[in-house]
Amino acid sequence: MSKPEPVFDFADHPDYSDFVQAAGSGRRQPMQGFDADYTDIVDYIVRCTHKIWEEKAIGLIYTHYAHNALVHTASGGTIYGRETVVRNTLQNQAIWGDLRAYADDVIWGGDEEQGYYSSHRHVNTATHTGYTEHGPPTGRKIFYWGIADCLIRRNLIVEEWLTHDGVTILRQMGYDPVVLAKRAVLPNKPHTHGELDRLPTGQQYPTFLDVPDAHQDPQAFVAAILQNLWNARLINMVREHYAPNHVAFVPDSRKLYGHGDYENFVITLLACFPDLAMNIDHQCVVGNEERGYRVATRCTFQGTHEGYGPYGAPTGRRISMIVISHHTVQSGKITKEWTVFNEFELLKQLYGQIGEGHAL
Repeated sequence: MSKPEPVFDFADHPDYSDFVQAAGSGRRQPMQGFDADYTDIVDYIVRCTHKIWEEKAIGLIYTHYAHNALVHTASGGTIYGRETVVRNTLQNQAIWGDLRAYADDVIWGGDEEQGYYSSHRHVNTATHTGYTEHGPPTGRKIFYWGIADCLIRRNLIVEEWLTHDGVTILRQMGYDPVVLAKRAVLPNKPHTHGELDRLPTGQQYPTFLDVPDAHQDPQAFVAAILQNLWNARLINMVREHYAPNHVAFVPDSRKLYGHGDYENFVITLLACFPDLAMNIDHQCVVGNEERGYRVATRCTFQGTHEGYGPYGAPTGRRISMIVISHHTVQSGKITKEWTVFNEFELLKQLYGQIGEGHAL
């Protein structure tokens, strides 16, 4: 039996036409139950996204999402069922008539038995030509990063986690995100002030993890750095394990260069949320020693707004958000990073009006 062709690798940054030309040319990896024209899991996620969002074949959601699919949004809510996915897609298409979702990378893991997991980083451009909850069309152009993580079995997305740079979208539309956040009405549900699980128990100090060799286990390398950096407050991880010319893309269209910028990003967020706790929910890695590794990490960040900073005076409110990061690891160091979370949803949690009958 001949060895399958390698999976499409975005280290080569293929053009979309490469995927179209390869369609139906045979499997590059085992994909039991998938439509015959998909060659591998990267091809699946790139082309089905293009079909649904750019070709506007919205009805393909019925053949590409499970009937009881779960979609976890940046706001912390969960959408249930593909009919809801269809409805939300139609509503978004009405807002952004010329949306283009350019695939920038797909980091994946899994197999056809357990299911494939994809972490799809995309750059989006569009013109605001439709009505939103905030007002009429502005005609303005937008450009923003997003990442979608999907669990896929037999051609169906059974679970999805979404996040994007929501603050950037609103600023480009001409809105003040804080003003809009204060108008928002939060879900009518209780909120907890329980202690966050960052420290083992009581007065003990956090666990300091040994950082493994990046050449031997790049996924564990990134996990240990994130745990030490965010939970143990070891900011020295930046200078020790990030390249001096490290570049990071973070929310609000910020592009950070080098150690100092990135240290300030971390310290500022921790100062705003001094009890911030990070939990790693999923990871996967692709690549090799010669070309470098790309690691996708999906986390949950929780914290209490008790410090001054870019989010204003402390509100004492608890926040929870999906944070998805893509790290490039080369020569034993992190050289590039894309960290995406929706700061507008964070602002809504800080400033939104509370549903009747509940208080924070």
